[in-house]
Formats: sequence, structure tokens, C-alpha cells
Amino acid sequence: MLILIMILVAALLLIRLVMLRRELGRMTEQLRSYNEGITGKKIDVALFDQKLEELAGQINRQSHLIVEAEAQKKRIQREFRQAAVNMSHDIRTPLTSILGYIQLLEADNITTEEKREYVGIVKNRTKRLQALLNDFFELAVIESPDDYLKTEKIEMTGLISDILVGFYDLFSEQGITPTIRLTKERVNIYADESAVRRVAENLLVNTAKYARDQVEISFERQGGSVSLIIVNEAKELAGSDVSLLFDRFYTADRARSAQTSGLGLSIAKSLMNKMGGTLTAELQGDQLRMTCRWDVYNSP
Repeated sequence: MLILIMILVAALLLIRLVMLRRELGRMTEQLRSYNEGITGKKIDVALFDQKLEELAGQINRQSHLIVEAEAQKKRIQREFRQAAVNMSHDIRTPLTSILGYIQLLEADNITTEEKREYVGIVKNRTKRLQALLNDFFELAVIESPDDYLKTEKIEMTGLISDILVGFYDLFSEQGITPTIRLTKERVNIYADESAVRRVAENLLVNTAKYARDQVEISFERQGGSVSLIIVNEAKELAGSDVSLLFDRFYTADRARSAQTSGLGLSIAKSLMNKMGGTLTAELQGDQLRMTCRWDVYNSP
């Protein structure tokens, strides 16, 4: 009786082994077809076995990671090529203008008034070129994986108030009367203070440049996070994808005739991502709403 049982168990184990070998062969064939691009179907397991299912799951996960990495590589290569084209265009425009006016300055028959005018134009174009190079360099540094921000506890209510005071003259020059609402609560976050300043300043500069009349600025706490919200009228953006405002190429195109690079929002977005915060834009009717959100720092 015992021998019969042992034979039966051995037979069952042998059958199980044959089935496992067959299933491994089937999985290998599925993986080969997927790797060779014959099919996009991931590995599935026909034989009920926990270990095999776990193995198939990990293989599928690794395949997904490889696909994502390849897609990211292609995206970076595409963005690099586009960046090279845009940088060439943005730098060539003011540089060509500078060279043209220098040639005019070399003429013997120009008047003192014309010379003063041409020198002023050359200075403005040079500032434009300097702003472009500085912003392209800063964005490259920020997006580098080797660039680290210095994090510390920051009292945000006072910091935002201080930043807003510094923009009083700029808003007045643009004929903008902002409605400002700041929480009276002292709110702390854990971030890089210079990065926070740069984000807020870039958003406010962008607002002063494009906003008309009324602007609403609020700083409020919402549970475990705190938000800086800027709302202004933006009828020209109606029907557009406002998430593109943070794309370096889109903003650069909008600002080719301005004295800045148009990269301010891209820099702000990259800094927020690096700090673990978020920067979003949404249209509510004809109102553009920019929201910066950080997690509140709660000391133990």
C-alpha cells in the first residue's frame, strides 16, 4: 500500500514537473515574441502556480519599465533637438540685430542723435541676449539630476508678504491693482528659500506682463498643504491647453519680442517639481488660475 502511494506521489510530481516545464517554455515563447515586436501582449500564465505568476508579473513590470525608459529617452532626444533649434533662433535674432546696428554705428555720416539711438538699441538687444543665455543655463542646471536644492524650514506667510511688497511698483506701473488675501496663520514648509522666491517672483512677473486690470493673489492653508494662488483675466487663452504654458518652447514662442526669454514659467515648474510641490494652471471661464502648492512642515 505504501509503495503504491509513493508511486502515485512520484507520478503526480512528474506530471507537475512536465507541466511546469511546458509552461516555462510557453512563457519563454511569449517573451521572445514580445521582445522581437511580434506582439505587444504581455506574459500570461495558464498554469495555476503562485511562483510562476509572481515571475510573470515581475517580467511584465520590467518590460514596462524598459518601454517607459525608451520612450523617455526618445522624448529627451526630441526635446534636445527642439531646444537646439529654439536656442539657435532666440540667440540669432538679437545677435543679428546687434551686428546690424554696430555696422550702422561704424558709418561716417551718422549724427550724434542717431548714434545715441543705435547705442541704446544695442544695449537693449544685449540685455535680451544675456537674459536668454542666463535663463537657458538656469533651466539646464535645475533639470540636471546632479543639482540639489538646499532645504530648510521656511515661514511662508512672512516670505510671501515680503515678496509681494517688492512687486508693488511693478504692478502700479502696469496699472494693476491686486486684491491680496494672506492667511494670518504662520505656516512653515520645508524647502529651498531661494527656489521658493524664484517661483513666486517668476509667477508675479508673468502676471504683471500679461494681466489686465484686476488680479487676485491669495495665500491659504488647506489641510496639510499651503497654496499660493494667482488669478487674472486671460481671454486670449480661451480654448487653449493652459498646461502648455509651462512648456519651454510654448512660452519661448510667446515672448520672442519681449525682453525676457519666456522661460520663467518653465523654470518655476521645474523648481516646484524639484521641491516636491506642484504648479498647475487652469482656465475658469476667461480667468487664468495659477496654483503653487507645498506640503506644510509639522515639527514633531
